[in-house]
Amino acid sequence: MNRAFLLRDKLFPTILIGVAILLDQLSKHLTVLYLKPIPTLPLIENVLHLTYRTNTGAAFSIFSAPDQRWIYMTVSTLGILAMLAVFCFYRQLTPLMRYSLAMIIGGGIGNMIDRLSLGYVVDMIDVRLINFAVFNIADSFVCVGTGLLLLALLLDWRAEEKAKRAEKGKEPSSEV
Repeated sequence: MNRAFLLRDKLFPTILIGVAILLDQLSKHLTVLYLKPIPTLPLIENVLHLTYRTNTGAAFSIFSAPDQRWIYMTVSTLGILAMLAVFCFYRQLTPLMRYSLAMIIGGGIGNMIDRLSLGYVVDMIDVRLINFAVFNIADSFVCVGTGLLLLALLLDWRAEEKAKRAEKGKEPSSEV
């Protein structure tokens, strides 16, 4: 393996996992420190606020039930471990697939840290323009990573289809 491959396909995506976790945990620490005592901090009035919230449910506060916390943690842990296995051992990943998995893994670990240490996830990004659930940096990494992974899979499928059509065009015709 050459050095550029190792940096682009192994080291940088691995660093991205750490960056996602660091940004998420730092933002949550600052949220608890500075936002918890106040109701909300408008960045753009009635559009984007920073608001302290806790989430005992799944992403974006869906299925919020504290007694179900272990279900979310188990499913999340299995998902993170499966993605880590693919990230570490599957050789056919494109760079976009590897970076998108890194974002999902980093965001998943960021929220898992909260669930294990606090019993809930700290949220703070409050988009009021569209009346959306309050979310956090980890959620953002997971959503953007998922979108990029879907794009990567679509591009990979498209390339395979194009290669199949090109290969079909090279086959001799069976017509006489």
